[in-house]
Amino acid sequence: MSDPLGSYPHFRLNFEQQGKRAKELLKAARAGDPDALARFRSPPRLAEAQYLIAQDLRFENWAALKRHIAAMTRERESIQAQAALPPDARSPLDGDLRTLHIRCGSDLQMPLQNAGFGGDFHEHNYPYLIGPVREGPGCLEQRARFLVENYADSRDPPLQYEAVLRGLERDEQRLHESADYDRVVIWSEFDCYDQLVLVRLLGHYATHRRPARLELINIGEFPGAIRFLGLGQLPPEALRMLWAKRSQATPAALKLGLDTWRALISPDPRGLALIMRSGTRALPLLAKALHRHLRELPSSINGLSFTEELALQLLAEGEMNLIYLWGRSTYERDPLPGQGDLQLRDRVLNMEGASARVYERRPGVDRHGEARPPWTDVFTITDLGRAVLKGEVDFLSLQPPERWVGGVQVGPGLPDWRWNEESGDAACRQARVR
Repeated sequence: MSDPLGSYPHFRLNFEQQGKRAKELLKAARAGDPDALARFRSPPRLAEAQYLIAQDLRFENWAALKRHIAAMTRERESIQAQAALPPDARSPLDGDLRTLHIRCGSDLQMPLQNAGFGGDFHEHNYPYLIGPVREGPGCLEQRARFLVENYADSRDPPLQYEAVLRGLERDEQRLHESADYDRVVIWSEFDCYDQLVLVRLLGHYATHRRPARLELINIGEFPGAIRFLGLGQLPPEALRMLWAKRSQATPAALKLGLDTWRALISPDPRGLALIMRSGTRALPLLAKALHRHLRELPSSINGLSFTEELALQLLAEGEMNLIYLWGRSTYERDPLPGQGDLQLRDRVLNMEGASARVYERRPGVDRHGEARPPWTDVFTITDLGRAVLKGEVDFLSLQPPERWVGGVQVGPGLPDWRWNEESGDAACRQARVR
């Protein structure tokens, strides 16, 4: 059956269209097109063309592509059939148990409803990858101040401290009350944002009352025509397919979540690095996320975080605005993308607080001629920025503003933790003088 692309053209694939792409690739190769011909290992044949198209979409082979599209079509038909029934005759997919779905953002709230789920939804979205995560007295107040200082003006109306603090307190209370559900399902993907929220949740359930069933949907990939970045890209029928593959949170996963959370909130990052090097078998996606997170510590080579270094590398190739820089980083360069546009904005603009500029910024406009600073501002690397990028100048010698990497505070007068990519570990130099 043909599957219309609808609102999700990159992940709602059409089998006839993919078959046409395979035939076009074969035709181009047989006509001598060098790019097409270079893809084939043997004289061009349709079977290999189909295999190559399947590989482009991240399938093992053509048969797997066909099965996937057929399964997506069946689930979409099920959604349509349910929607055609009177509301009192519909059977929610999660209706067998009183269910709470937890996600690190609001992106799945409506898609889950559209997919036929009826359970409650809870958004737990503190940015543990970039904000302070210390525990103990005053920790929620510290997080609230961070959120207001960094994101107040990005919301309408602007964030207010008391309201943010009350929200964090309600979030904690909601976690405790979630144990009253028959089933709690945590939805997450591979990136640092999701994985750090996941260990926060698992750490909570490891030490507090938890529901009778605690289940995980924790994925690292989903086939499609563009790079998979997260669950929010997927159509409702894909969520139904993932639901069928959910798994119980094992005792080993709960323990690893708790151990990782305790290491994350520590001002000493070496415990987190040790967990990263262990391979995190109970949570297979965690090790790579921890590696990417730890690379946000100042580099032992040039004092730059990975995001800062990546930004300067892109600017060294040519000036660009912040929108384009985020897109290039996310879709092309970052080995484990996942930080939101606001997190990248904060990490890049924070560099302007140094004693000398590693890039210059001037006003710009988007393709419609509208100015939307800082996103449309144009960034140009300076000679100093190139020297820092090469390791000729240590970025921290320029006294950039304080920032957080989990429980590690980076700044003048603080322990000078550096990440050594070659050894896969962190080491502390003498504290820098203010």
